[in-house]
Amino acid sequence: MDQWSSLILDTLVQGGKLLAQFWVPLYALMGVLGVLLAIESIFKSRTPQGAIAWALGLVFLSPVVVPIYLFFGPRKFYGYVEARRKGDLEIHRIAEKLMAEMSALFSPEEDNSPGGVLLEKLALMPFTKGNKVGLLINGEQTFASIFDEIDRAKHYILLQFYIVRDDKLGRELQEKLIEKSRQGVRIYFLFDAIGSFSLSRCYLNKCRQAGINIEPFRTWRWGKRRRFQINFRNHRKIVVVDGCTAFVGGANVGDEYLNGNKRLSPWRDTHVRMEGPSVQGCQLSFLEDWYWVTGEVPEMDWHPDGVNSDQRVLILPTGPADLVESCQLMFLHVINSATERLWIVGPYFVPDESILNALKLAVLRGVDVRLMLPGKTDNRMVQLSSYAVLLDLRNTGVRAFQYQQGFLHQKVVLVDSDRAYVGTANFDNRSFHLNFEITVMVKGQQFAAEVESMLNDDFKHCLPLTGDDLAQRNVVFRSLIKLSQLFSPIQ
Repeated sequence: MDQWSSLILDTLVQGGKLLAQFWVPLYALMGVLGVLLAIESIFKSRTPQGAIAWALGLVFLSPVVVPIYLFFGPRKFYGYVEARRKGDLEIHRIAEKLMAEMSALFSPEEDNSPGGVLLEKLALMPFTKGNKVGLLINGEQTFASIFDEIDRAKHYILLQFYIVRDDKLGRELQEKLIEKSRQGVRIYFLFDAIGSFSLSRCYLNKCRQAGINIEPFRTWRWGKRRRFQINFRNHRKIVVVDGCTAFVGGANVGDEYLNGNKRLSPWRDTHVRMEGPSVQGCQLSFLEDWYWVTGEVPEMDWHPDGVNSDQRVLILPTGPADLVESCQLMFLHVINSATERLWIVGPYFVPDESILNALKLAVLRGVDVRLMLPGKTDNRMVQLSSYAVLLDLRNTGVRAFQYQQGFLHQKVVLVDSDRAYVGTANFDNRSFHLNFEITVMVKGQQFAAEVESMLNDDFKHCLPLTGDDLAQRNVVFRSLIKLSQLFSPIQ
């Protein structure tokens, strides 16, 4: 027994020495890398809070945080910028031709306030008139309308989703696309590689065998100036049929969007259906993403026609490849332009200090500022971070409400009596800086009234939530809120 004990002890000692030989140099290497990357994070982080969070972690927890930073750290999405520049000649030619043909459909100058001009500069496109925009409430309406339009397609279909699942809804979409492909309709289908990581190879092969052009949007590529940028996502949801009809909103392709998730159902979401020249803005956004993935410029209809409607619409794609922080600037302008009402609805509300200050100023101007947030959540960490924000907004006059009837996933903003915004972007760091998003901005009292009616119905299923309510919770809960706030800049 003593012999075996001695042998085991000797083995452990030798193993410890061997481990120390490798661990000490590795730890030292991680420490040096941590310091260097901390310096990089200070210069390249999008926010001071993010710079502090990364720098402290990289210096004091380097073996853990260095690998995380290399995968998720702050940086511009350089690969997309390079690809877009290479495709500029063809895409710029298409954009110039489109602008020329749309000139008769531009919204009249007298309707464009200085704020409208600002948004047009962010979008690199003008507001257009002659659009028809309709609300689609929840997944049933959304996919019924999308499927009807797919059935009527004659030439081509563009589809782009963050999440595509191989489930009942996903297979129903697949069957419709296969049928249209057999009829000679060209189909171009983009999905985010991370959001749709569970999509089966069988699903993709079946689509490709039927002639469907289906590709993942990957934000990582090896090679010159290409880093493993896994933290970026393409969060856009776009469907365009024959260049005549487009759909944009919060719903992805999965059974949960048709109330298939027992824990979160019923699922509350909003989409819009568009006709008119605004459809061309959705096509142009899709084209840039498709070119990044494939290097190809597919044939599309770039001849916009107005419809018998006076709705004025601007399509604003935003993302980490933009020269400025377009998404954040858009929301800052939206808040600062409100004079009477500002209703913000979304599942994830973790804005930075600039947005919070803008909300406080809006209240001081006499604006009715309301936040509608989910009661049920699919991300507890983000919800706790949003509670920390509500604590910061305590006693400011900003009113918050929690939706109680299922999971609230819609992304909608209503401003005054004549402006409404529906899209894919959330009020958080990810949408502001990391995700590719798209927002539909509609001017006009008719559509705003429809959105107001929809949100008033939603408010009936809400309960008020105040910072005082959260401050009275137990110390463990309050500690979790504060802890989550520390990580909000890098969520």
